[in-house]
Amino acid sequence: VVIGSILTLITLLTIAGNCLVVISVCFVKKLRQPSNYLIVSLALADLSVAVAVMPFVSVTDLIGGKWIFGHFFCNVFIAMDVMCCTASIMTLCVISIDRYLGITRPLTYPVRQNGKCMAKMILSVWLLSASITLPPLFGWAQNVNDDKVCLISQDFGYTIYSTAVAFYIPMSVMLFMYYQIYKAARKSAAKHKFPGFPRVEPDSVIALNGIVKLQKEVEECANLSRLLKHERKNISIFKREQKAATTLGIIVGAFTVCWLPFFLLSTARPFICGTSCSCIPLWVERTFLWLGYANSLINPFIYAFFNRDLRTTYRSLLQCQYRNINRKLSAAGMHEALKLAERPERAEFVLRACTRRVLLRLGKRPQVSVWMLQSPDHHNWLADKTLTTVEKKVMIHD
Repeated sequence: VVIGSILTLITLLTIAGNCLVVISVCFVKKLRQPSNYLIVSLALADLSVAVAVMPFVSVTDLIGGKWIFGHFFCNVFIAMDVMCCTASIMTLCVISIDRYLGITRPLTYPVRQNGKCMAKMILSVWLLSASITLPPLFGWAQNVNDDKVCLISQDFGYTIYSTAVAFYIPMSVMLFMYYQIYKAARKSAAKHKFPGFPRVEPDSVIALNGIVKLQKEVEECANLSRLLKHERKNISIFKREQKAATTLGIIVGAFTVCWLPFFLLSTARPFICGTSCSCIPLWVERTFLWLGYANSLINPFIYAFFNRDLRTTYRSLLQCQYRNINRKLSAAGMHEALKLAERPERAEFVLRACTRRVLLRLGKRPQVSVWMLQSPDHHNWLADKTLTTVEKKVMIHD
């Protein structure tokens, strides 16, 4: 009873989560973007697993692993299982490629990322998934279906081909894409490190003809002014790269944890047990299989966690607030933009603190005055409200 309840709960949650994704993207205007078409394809593949595969596996597991649905439906069941699971895995792979191109080619790729391009990619995913499903139906490798057993073909060549195309190649591509995005994010993070506060050194005060200049502090504050403009232009790219790296890292990690044990077992089974049956304990096979199915359950929640618009839409749909969802998303986006506009950049804090530090050092010395002269880069680098109208350079007199 407990096992049956758990399997039923997994199935129902998978159906509900992926239905939310499909409904959200199809009926909410703001979410109907080409980049989200891949997420819809992933949700449809996961939904197909939950509807056409999980119930029959649940019944078979609850009666001790015996197949009771007949010879013909065994072949149909295996075909649906392989095609839907493979489509889900390959769609994850294509999503990783899509994210990589969006990060590394921000100017050219969005132009090509239109509905037709996404449709071709989705069609390719499903056709390739079908290419793994069809061979057993046309005689290359026969499924094992006798004595109330329904098992995918254990032919050596077919096993290597199917596991490589369905899992090992997509996993390798996903890991490579994640590594490339991670490198881009680290490189961008290194570029956006600010030098911080200027250090005060004994030789920074140089006496010349009775005039003492705080040369290093002045130059470093001026350098911060130049960096500020560049930082503001690139901060959005930096944040996008960080978010893409984090999201894809969690997706790849969850995918690997869920599916790797099952495919390692599937690859090794024919070489351990032969091609006519399976000698692996049923509980081991089913545990690894359901762990793989769990990936279809967690995918919708991973994307919702990192996508504010999806979270807002989920909340509205679950609360039966169907009206004005688009207006809520627009208002939420406007609110977020205003918050970002009002939030001072870290560079401004560093620049202001740098300037005040120089002035405080000078203010404690005798015979100090502030002269109205140009700063080294001819910018108003003293970002203080009391010094906004005149550019200044600090000097000390006799």
